[in-house]
Amino acid sequence: MSSVPPTLDDVAREARVSRSTASRAINGGDRVSPEAQAAVDDAVARLGYTPNRAARSLVTRRTDSIALVVPEPDTLVLTDPFLTGVLRGVTDGIAGTDLQLVLLLNRQGEAPGRIARYLGSGHVDGAIVASHHRRDQLEAALTRAQLPAVFVGRPFGDATHHYVDVDNIAGAHMATQRLVDVGRKRIGTITGPLDMSAGIDRLQGWRETLEAAGLPTDAFVEGDFTAIGGATAAEKLLDEHPDLDAIFAVSDLMAEGVLHTLHARGLRVPEDVALIGFDDLGVAQHTTPRLTTVHNPVVQTTMAATATLLGLLAGAPVPAAPQIFRPYLVEGETA
Repeated sequence: MSSVPPTLDDVAREARVSRSTASRAINGGDRVSPEAQAAVDDAVARLGYTPNRAARSLVTRRTDSIALVVPEPDTLVLTDPFLTGVLRGVTDGIAGTDLQLVLLLNRQGEAPGRIARYLGSGHVDGAIVASHHRRDQLEAALTRAQLPAVFVGRPFGDATHHYVDVDNIAGAHMATQRLVDVGRKRIGTITGPLDMSAGIDRLQGWRETLEAAGLPTDAFVEGDFTAIGGATAAEKLLDEHPDLDAIFAVSDLMAEGVLHTLHARGLRVPEDVALIGFDDLGVAQHTTPRLTTVHNPVVQTTMAATATLLGLLAGAPVPAAPQIFRPYLVEGETA
């Protein structure tokens, strides 16, 4: 028995069709009769033929690859439960397809524009973008490249890009309103980076809720979505506003850092300072006391983004409007 793998010519002979017909049938082309398609499919199965990806790309002008773009350092991607949830959502979303996933991260110290150049050079058929910052300018790069793309999180400027998101303003309102409802009067927040739409929207939800309750909105410090950043921001927030009796940290990792700072200062949670986080991706279940938080359906939103991208690549109808998922409050012991 020959160990040489079957070729496209072998498939064509077995199916009794021309080589070009066999190629079109294998690569999803048109102008193939149902009878020829069935014969080619049968020949492929009998021979165990595997298409050459490079050759197929020449025919279809497709790479059968999509990019997951996370313009963050690799150290953050490996430790942030939000980003691991995004990765899981994409891999679950392409399960059962032949698509390859290319992960594009920022490299420490690199000049800006590398990711944009890669996306514009034909290496992938489409992209899912998560954890993007205003400075990344990926929206403009994707528009120039005319590359199908879906954002996880609201883009900043170009209204033509598809995106999915959690309702960050509503989630921040839920968290802040809970603190108001339990009688807290001096409520601070540690925001996310304010060059990210999630950081901007969660700050807005906190501010609007306090304004509606007639409470001050001056106690906020910008954070970076990390535990160390949350601890450092909490130090600054408490130094500037020692009368705080509640903190809304807009990610659970930052809330974990806030807990360390509060404990180090001898402040009891929730007796002295109540605390609420945001994400519910595993961190909240392991803090002491257990963190009250807002559920962010990251895997579901990212799977929706992936389904939208697959629809765009297939030329199928996809939702034109943003897909916004509803968060909800998860009870814990800190508020």
